[in-house]
Amino acid sequence: MNVSVENLGPCKKLLRVEVPVEKVNAAFDEVLGAFQKQASLPGFRPGKAPKHLVVKSYDGRIQEETRKRLFDESYRQATQDQKLRVIVTLNVEELSFARGQAFSYAVTLEHSPEFGLPSYKGLKARRELATATDADVERAMNILRDQQARFNDVQREAAVGDAVVVNYSGTCEGKPITEFNATATGLTSKQNTWILIGEGQFIPGFTEQLVGAKAGDKRTVTITFPAEFVIKEVAGKQGVFEVEITGVKEKALPVVDEAFAKGFGAESVEQLVQGIRRDLQNELDFRSKRAVRDQLLKQLLEQVAIELPESVVASETRSLIYNIVNENQRRGVAKEIIEGKKDEIFQSANTSAKDRVKAAFILNQIAVAEKISVDQKELTQRILQLAQQNNVKPEQMVKTLQERNQFPELQQDILTGKVLDWLELNGQIEDVVAGIPTPASAPAA
Repeated sequence: MNVSVENLGPCKKLLRVEVPVEKVNAAFDEVLGAFQKQASLPGFRPGKAPKHLVVKSYDGRIQEETRKRLFDESYRQATQDQKLRVIVTLNVEELSFARGQAFSYAVTLEHSPEFGLPSYKGLKARRELATATDADVERAMNILRDQQARFNDVQREAAVGDAVVVNYSGTCEGKPITEFNATATGLTSKQNTWILIGEGQFIPGFTEQLVGAKAGDKRTVTITFPAEFVIKEVAGKQGVFEVEITGVKEKALPVVDEAFAKGFGAESVEQLVQGIRRDLQNELDFRSKRAVRDQLLKQLLEQVAIELPESVVASETRSLIYNIVNENQRRGVAKEIIEGKKDEIFQSANTSAKDRVKAAFILNQIAVAEKISVDQKELTQRILQLAQQNNVKPEQMVKTLQERNQFPELQQDILTGKVLDWLELNGQIEDVVAGIPTPASAPAA
């Protein structure tokens, strides 16, 4: 078998393979023999039809099966011989295939990058130890109260903390804002929309000008769009909004009592407080662990230069963009605002994707070096956790993962966690109390 390899770019190669005619003919004979044993043709007992009739009846399928067998075997052998750890096969170009002649083809593929591992044992990191305080619990309780808040209609002037229901139309330089950016429909005009009065709400400087207004009032609100405004075409310019106030609503927070606690699955206020404190502590511990892992990864990324496969980076970038857009939509960010930031979102996702792909290659190499792997028990445990989190049966979760082809991703996620745990266990981790400066960072007397 003749094999040649041509470099096309970072982690991309063109692999040319030629299978000799003897192997091609032998493969045809083997496949034909298998078909002859199973063929059922009129006038012949199963498996007794002559070869020429079997070829006549099944020629297309015989050729397809032979082609597949030859390609699979030769491609696997060629990549092994050339020591190519193939990530993805991008394109296959068949050059020749027929009985009585060599089978040749060219494959464009991407493979894992080759690099040397840095010193990864004894990496240094600082682990902040933090404890959930009474003030933290109180803030979290107020957030829960805020989630259950009601807004009651009031016949008075609007104040900070109230919500106003308004109709408005916006212009810039005397023109509708959509003339500057067609996606800015939400800034140009809105009917019957709620706006909370307070700093940082809507456009900076907008809601403060509605303080003192009451239902039926009309106001002209003049603002200057921030220099970093999402609609870049009006950034730094003056905007004028004609606003009609149709209602004022006062925010009413619920009382923290047993009924309130039961609304969150607790039997008493005390139990709710304990649950909040536990959740806050778990979050602090999680953040501390993540911060340690980030420090370890940062050191590894800085020590290794890797050429990354473009298709893997592109796939990871698309996945991150999807997650960013979904998260913004879940938070209620307007479609036109997301659209206005698409370039920024892409750049951020692409940068993160490169770091994540690079980290995955480094951690996988460490896993090989330290014989770290994922067994079936660990995979099953993770599936059970996912099933519980999504409130579905384990067998349904397995089916979902299979349909989405997410088992490799799930296994990689578990492996990454195990390697990071190993790095932390074998690192030099300094425990420090959160909020207390270390001697090296303390201010001079």
